[in-house]
Amino acid sequence: MPLAAAHADTGDTAWLLAATALVLLMTPGLALFYGGMVRTKSVLNMLMMSFVSIALVTVVWLAAGYSLAFGEDAAGGLIGGLGHAGMAGLGPDSVQGTVPTLLFATFQLTFAIITAALVSGAVADRAKFGAWLVFVPVWALLVYVPVAHWVWGPGGWILERLGALDFAGGLPVEIVSGASGLALCLVLGPRMGFKKEAMRPHNLPMVMLGAGLLWFGWFGFNAGSALGANGLAAAAFLNTLAAGCTGLLGWLFVEQKRDGHPTTLGAASGAVAGLVAITPSCGSVSLLGALIVGLTAGTVCSYAVSWKFKLNYDDSLDVVGVHLVGGVIGTLLIGVFAVEEMTGGAEGLLYGGGLGQLGRQLVAVVVVAAYAFGVTYGIGKLIDVTMGLRASEEQEQTGLDLTVHAETAYDHGVLGHGAPVSSSVVSPAQKVTPQA
Repeated sequence: MPLAAAHADTGDTAWLLAATALVLLMTPGLALFYGGMVRTKSVLNMLMMSFVSIALVTVVWLAAGYSLAFGEDAAGGLIGGLGHAGMAGLGPDSVQGTVPTLLFATFQLTFAIITAALVSGAVADRAKFGAWLVFVPVWALLVYVPVAHWVWGPGGWILERLGALDFAGGLPVEIVSGASGLALCLVLGPRMGFKKEAMRPHNLPMVMLGAGLLWFGWFGFNAGSALGANGLAAAAFLNTLAAGCTGLLGWLFVEQKRDGHPTTLGAASGAVAGLVAITPSCGSVSLLGALIVGLTAGTVCSYAVSWKFKLNYDDSLDVVGVHLVGGVIGTLLIGVFAVEEMTGGAEGLLYGGGLGQLGRQLVAVVVVAAYAFGVTYGIGKLIDVTMGLRASEEQEQTGLDLTVHAETAYDHGVLGHGAPVSSSVVSPAQKVTPQA
C-alpha cells in the first residue's frame, strides 16, 4: 500500500475518477455480453443478475467489505479489521497514496462488483433469482474480500509474504470468478438438454457490443490500477490493447484451422480471453510479453471452452474456460515474462529471474483457486438445502424471464397487447416456446 500523502494529486485523482467510471461500465457491458449469449427466454434474467450485483455488492462493500479487504491486517495476512466498517474515518480529506481514500475505495468496489457478476455466467438459464440475491453478498464477504486482502491489502500474505505479483486482478477477479463459477455449476447440475440440444447465442450483435464495452472499460481496470496518471499506467494501457488483439487473433486462428469458420463469437471470446490474461500481468511484462500472453490465452482458451462437454460440467457461458483458464495463464506467465523495468525488481524466467517467481505465482494460483472453489461450493450447497438454488423444471423450460420477472425481451405474442401479466396466470398455451 502506498504511504499516505498530505494532499491528493489532482492529475492522479482525475485519472482514477475516469478509470472508476470505466470499470463500473464493464458490468453493464458484461450484462449485454452474457445476455446475447443466452437463449431468448432468459435474456432479461441474465441482465438482471449483473445489474443487481452492482447494488448488492455496493451495500456489502460499504458496510464491511472495504474495511476487511483494505483495512489494517488483523489476522496474520488473512483478513483486515473492521476499523473502517461503514466507511468510518474516511472523510473527503483522507488520502490513499496520491488519491482520495474514498475514490480508492470506490475504484476497488467496481472490481468486486464485476467479479460477482462474472460468476453468473456459469449458472445461466437455471439459477433461482432469489437464491442469487442471497448468494452474492455472502459470497462477496467470504470469498472475494479475503482474497483481495491477500493480494492487495496491507499485510496480505500473497503480497507481502509470498511475493507473488498481480497488478490488476488475475487472482481475486479472474481465478476467483472462474473457480467459483465451476463450484456453482457443479452444485446446480447441467441445464435441461445439455449436450443434447443446441444452445446457441441468440443475439451476436449484442455479444459484440458487450465485448466492446468490456474492452473499453478494461483500460480503466488495468491502467487505473497504477493509481496514477503516469508511465506505468501508459504501459499497462498499451499492454491491455495489445493482448486483447492477439487474443482475438489467436482464437480466430484456431477456429479457422479446427472448424473452417472464424466466428463473431470467437472474435469476442478471444478478445476477452486476451484481456483476462493480461489483467494480472499488464504491470509486469514488456509489450512483447503482452503480445505473447494474449496470443497464448486466445489459443488455449479456445480449446478450454470445450472441456465442459468432456468433463460433464455445464458452465453455461464459459466462465471456467475463459476466466479461470485465462487468469491462470496470465498469472503464471508473469513468472516467465516479468521484466525489472516494469516490476521494479522481480524478473521472470526468460529474463534471468530463474524459477523462483514462477513458483510463487503457481502457489498463489493453486491456493486462491482451491479456496474460492471450496468456499463457494459450501455456500452453494447451504443455499441449495435451505431455500433451493435451482429454478423449477417448469421455470427452466418456459424461461426465467417470463416465470420470474413476468417480462420478455422480445415480443413472442405471450403478453397480448402489452399489458403486464403475472407468470401465475399465464396458461400453458401462452408460455414462451423454448428456443434452440
